[in-house]
Amino acid sequence: MARQHYGHKKHMNKFTITGIIVLCAVLCFTVLYHKSALDAKCREYKSQISELKKEKKSVDERKEDLKEFEKYVDTDEYVEQIARERLGLVYKGEVIFEPDDSK
Repeated sequence: MARQHYGHKKHMNKFTITGIIVLCAVLCFTVLYHKSALDAKCREYKSQISELKKEKKSVDERKEDLKEFEKYVDTDEYVEQIARERLGLVYKGEVIFEPDDSK
């Protein structure tokens, strides 16, 4: 009777080892699947970072242009230009020639 019990224990060990191997394989495949999903997300995020860096560079350039324009707006030259264009400023003794649109 002791032999049957021993044989049963040996048989259970094979199932236990097989179960552990199957469990390890499932865990490995699960980890590999999630790793590949994370790698894809990482590539996507790197692409987004690259696009955002380009956008930031463009915004920084626009900001510099606006700073330059702001400096120009504070000049007498700009004020005179706007006064001439929008308000028709003419200095004393200045003659304005306009094109003849009738032709």
